[in-house]
Amino acid sequence: MPIRPGDARALTETLVRIDSRNPTLVPGAPGEAGVAHVLAEVLGGWGFRLEWQDVRDGRANLIARIGSPAPGAPVLMFNGHLDVVGVDGMDHPPFAPTIEGDRLYGRGSCDMKAGVAAMSVAAWQAAQRGIHGEIIVAAVIDEEFESLGTRAMLECGTRADIAVVTEPTRLAICPAHRGFVWLEFEFTGRAAHGSRYDLGIDAIQHAAVLLTALDRYQHRDLIMRTHPLLGRASLHASTIAGGVGWSTYPERCTLRVERRTVPGETTASVLRDVESLLADLRASDPTVSVTVRVDTAQGPSDVAVDAPLVQRLSAAHQRSRGTVPPVEGLSAWTDAALLNDAGIPAVCFGPGDIALAHAATEYVPLSEIDAATAVLTAFALDWCHHP
Repeated sequence: MPIRPGDARALTETLVRIDSRNPTLVPGAPGEAGVAHVLAEVLGGWGFRLEWQDVRDGRANLIARIGSPAPGAPVLMFNGHLDVVGVDGMDHPPFAPTIEGDRLYGRGSCDMKAGVAAMSVAAWQAAQRGIHGEIIVAAVIDEEFESLGTRAMLECGTRADIAVVTEPTRLAICPAHRGFVWLEFEFTGRAAHGSRYDLGIDAIQHAAVLLTALDRYQHRDLIMRTHPLLGRASLHASTIAGGVGWSTYPERCTLRVERRTVPGETTASVLRDVESLLADLRASDPTVSVTVRVDTAQGPSDVAVDAPLVQRLSAAHQRSRGTVPPVEGLSAWTDAALLNDAGIPAVCFGPGDIALAHAATEYVPLSEIDAATAVLTAFALDWCHHP
């Protein structure tokens, strides 16, 4: 059934109905193609110019443009991802959207098909009222795993003056979020019978010594690395594995640690800190043999709270809702970091609560879809106003 132009609630419900689980996270899952083609059909019918960007294995970004591009004219990007995570353990049907009161339930309702619907409708509504320049709706793949979609979009040369990533923020403006570095430590000991302390070298014990050193580092150093919206940098032990039996000194131990970074920290600076800790460990015990590698890393994101993007989005919120929006840090990582790294100032703002993302119960308030659409429309009209 066709979706009436401007109906963000109906568009959200339609998108949630389509299974778009990320196939890298859920083997055999269908990926984003189905939902992307439905969104393309809707936006094409509303007058958007469509572009497909092939990324990997038949998975493609949908780039929809509206307005009139011209040299020197403003270009605004709305960015959102189409993939969702798995559905094991959910306590309601994941892809049969249900409305109860003000809540729309379903996998992806909060993270982040409501945001995709709100930004799509906002771009269309702004264009109907008359804009100068162009609005890009970037519906991308794979944010839930490697962010292949936004990376590919930037590699293709898609650019804008500023961007709003419509991740769920409870309608707060979020100019900053943490990054992360996944560190894998491999300890090598010496296998020996459990009675032969003179021969055995305990790889697990060495990992425990490092964990103690990391705990001291967290409470001595990381507590001082703070950001006004995000709090402090942090780390935690994620997994540990090693040993083969009760009466054998463990020859191997693998420790995985997640280090959450704040703006100003980099993967290189994290590694320098870790290598210093490992050097101290080796100096105190020459039998320690350990290597460290970075499995995955994503940088933090930061836009100044007094930047034009933040201030004008706040003003649009005040005009459309009559209230001053909160300005907060976002705990989770998003594609806003990639946009900022590419020189496109980006903040997060959207309907829903990030605490419900990936949860057994996932929903989005319908009233927040309406409010986000109104704010984004007002913001787009302001940013792309006629000179």
